[in-house]
Amino acid sequence: MPPTIMALAGQTKRPLVRRLVRPVGGALHRILLSVRDLAPIILVISFFQIVVLQQPFPNFWGVMVGLICVVAGLSLFMQGLEYGLFPLGETLAQGFANKRSLTALLAFAFCLGFGATVAEPALIAIAQEAAEVASRGAAIADTPEARASYAFNLRLVVALSVGAAVLLGVLRILKGWPIHRLIIGGYLVVTLMTLFAPAEIVGIAYDSGGVTTSTMTVPLVTALGVGLATTIRGRNPLIDGFGIIALASLTPMCFVMAYGIIVS
Repeated sequence: MPPTIMALAGQTKRPLVRRLVRPVGGALHRILLSVRDLAPIILVISFFQIVVLQQPFPNFWGVMVGLICVVAGLSLFMQGLEYGLFPLGETLAQGFANKRSLTALLAFAFCLGFGATVAEPALIAIAQEAAEVASRGAAIADTPEARASYAFNLRLVVALSVGAAVLLGVLRILKGWPIHRLIIGGYLVVTLMTLFAPAEIVGIAYDSGGVTTSTMTVPLVTALGVGLATTIRGRNPLIDGFGIIALASLTPMCFVMAYGIIVS
């Protein structure tokens, strides 16, 4: 083969090799980071199991397989956030800001918060558990249909509340409202509603505020806020881009307690 052709062949192979090596290297780096992040909790559990309780791990090989699955799942999830959800959320926020349609932006913010929360695994789990406990406590009928309806209504209320929170957070970024006033006022409302809400719903309402800020909601909502604050002139992404998650953990408490008051 002539030298010129061999040189061209080498030039065409190198980019291909780089494209194949980079994802593999990035995946291995992400796995190492996941192992590092999980190391403290693994060490704590191992210490108390072996040193304090002085008992062997039950189903040791099953635990190891589960741990490997957790590391792999966390690595893939973080990789997906970095390459998919964060850029997508920021791009959408910038696109709606450049479109200069307030109605479209607010509608998108509400739908994003609602859709991400409905799909939130932690919310699905706590809604099902709340339905089980409510049926055992005779708060609802002890039937599959009643439990499914209770869990679905609870998820719907929480999703509506997060949609409203994201909408309010977008308005805060657009108007430049100080976040501390909204948070302080919101928790004063939560404290007041706690006095009137049924005791059975208060704990569920407080837990609902925590489970909404989890796997699906946080990446998309954070990317929306940062992308919007980056696009709008006069807004600081560090100061104005964050804070929507705090509102998203506050409004479910108000909405769920209001739901309890109405139903009771």
